[in-house]
Amino acid sequence: MNFDLKTLELTAAASEKCDLLIALIPEGFKPGKDPLSTLAAQALKNGDLATKAGKSLQLYQPGGAAARRVALVGAGDGAARAVRQALLAVAGAIKAPQTKRVVVCFAGKAQADAVSAAVQAVAEASYVYTTTKSKAEARSLSRCVVGVHSAPDVREAFDTAVALVAGIEFAREWGNRPANHATPTLLADAAKGLAKLPRIQCKVHGPAEVARMGMGAFLAVARGSEEPLRFIELRYNGAAKDKAPVVLVGKGITFDTGGISIKPAPEMDEMKFDMCGAASVLGVFRALGEMQPEINVVGLVPACENMPDGRAVKPGDVVTSMSGQTIEILNTDAEGRLVLCDALTYAARFKPAAVVDIATLTGACVIALGGVRSGLFANNDALAAALQEAGESAQDPCWRMPLDDDYADGLKSNFADMGNVAGRAGGSITAAKFLQKYVGELPWAHLDIAGTAWKGGAAKGSTGRPVGLLVQYLLKQSQAKAPKAPKLPKADRPATAVGSPSLSPLRARTGKAAPAVRAPKSGAA
Repeated sequence: MNFDLKTLELTAAASEKCDLLIALIPEGFKPGKDPLSTLAAQALKNGDLATKAGKSLQLYQPGGAAARRVALVGAGDGAARAVRQALLAVAGAIKAPQTKRVVVCFAGKAQADAVSAAVQAVAEASYVYTTTKSKAEARSLSRCVVGVHSAPDVREAFDTAVALVAGIEFAREWGNRPANHATPTLLADAAKGLAKLPRIQCKVHGPAEVARMGMGAFLAVARGSEEPLRFIELRYNGAAKDKAPVVLVGKGITFDTGGISIKPAPEMDEMKFDMCGAASVLGVFRALGEMQPEINVVGLVPACENMPDGRAVKPGDVVTSMSGQTIEILNTDAEGRLVLCDALTYAARFKPAAVVDIATLTGACVIALGGVRSGLFANNDALAAALQEAGESAQDPCWRMPLDDDYADGLKSNFADMGNVAGRAGGSITAAKFLQKYVGELPWAHLDIAGTAWKGGAAKGSTGRPVGLLVQYLLKQSQAKAPKAPKLPKADRPATAVGSPSLSPLRARTGKAAPAVRAPKSGAA
């Protein structure tokens, strides 16, 4: 789908030929003398339309409009949240098979974040998953024109939103794929495909390399599956080499049976979503490839399945993590923290400015926060505040949870340095306390997205969260002064490719988007 931004008042929008014209009517709407404004004013006066966000009046071929259908939609105060709510209220019309060209026109002055919200809402409303359907009807919408009072004033926000949509949809695609179409190998292939974008590199480690690195916890989880594990390492080099990177670590359990501590059968199919943390990291890199911000970012994805065959790790087994700490595996269904702990240890070699891990980690977080906010845990107040602010700005909110040391008491073990679970009480917090043991003094945050990464029921599917939050955070960091990375002894330095000099965003330089990256076809090796 293509997006266009135009300087387009409601008067001119009426002459736009399209299948659907959506006029966003804000509070305090001052109608002009054009037919659409007059129509909206009459509907408001007679009570057939309200400016409350999401209230709408849909019309077919009204006089004075070239559009086949017109939707007058209340946009509330015109802020990003209200605009998103307004457009999702007419999602059915946007997604309809006969809708191929849409014009979204702001009848009042459009703020930059509201324009961004409009782009994302149209993309969300029209999204269709087709990969594993034999007779799928693909997204019918091919073009969306966003009309505003002054296009140059919101151009940057618009371009950023278009790039963000590419990242969110990349994450949704891989989150939605069934486990046999999103194996660790296929996930690694998707990451390799991202290396076609400017400034992005990818390296994939197999089982032998992971074993040599001493990632005993990660290896233990993968033992029960015939699918070989993959440890994916992505790098985006957008700033000088001496600038410390932000490291993103995404949980990549491509299917989770629970292992020997097997899950109940109902809704186990949703455990294909257990790699949504990994998908969000891939989505962030997809967006970075378009935006080209001046920042260095590393993405780490430990990818494997958690299966219960004869080789699978057993409750009571003790394994040695990459950090040298030993873990008594009391519950094999608490596997996400086992793959993440080794990836967090690996992350330290990059001497990062911050480490953020993203994981569908605990059902306890769903109980605590539901599907509205992701759980945020952090050992650094500044990092926590930056992530929370980014979430609010991106309409991808999180909520900070406690990390008191007393919560770690339940992780004590008689047979290892720690157990991998600490009982039901405060389960999301004790899981975070487990991960904290592997980050030392590094500024670190953990996002538990078990409640926000996907929806169940009739709306079942990946949401693409928290790509928006993460991208917003990285963009803010790119605008701030990044700390220089400390010099490492030669033997400890991670391999880095020759980076290009700092450049302004690709779209601003060339007027063109970055090259498209297609997901590999189902079944590709």
